[in-house]
Amino acid sequence: MKNFFFLGAMVLMLSSCYTHTYMVGNGPQTGVEIKQKNHFVIAGLFPISTSNPHLMAGGAENYSVTTSHTFIDGLISALTSGIYNPTTTVVRK
Repeated sequence: MKNFFFLGAMVLMLSSCYTHTYMVGNGPQTGVEIKQKNHFVIAGLFPISTSNPHLMAGGAENYSVTTSHTFIDGLISALTSGIYNPTTTVVRK
């Protein structure tokens, strides 16, 4: 029974990564993808450097923006005990 609860807790903690997506205009049209990292410290409270999706799109009128905590971002955050918290921004034109 104890192992069942441990397994359940692990599944809940590792089930997905935080993702936020939004569309600008009609969404991506060309399939071009640009990635950039965002850097935060102390559990994500203080930004060191953040990406600008509008500049990443390079003046495109139709694109989508996805900001997420990837597995690697979560691993880095866990290894630093939440002191450093990266996220990834992807712009698809």
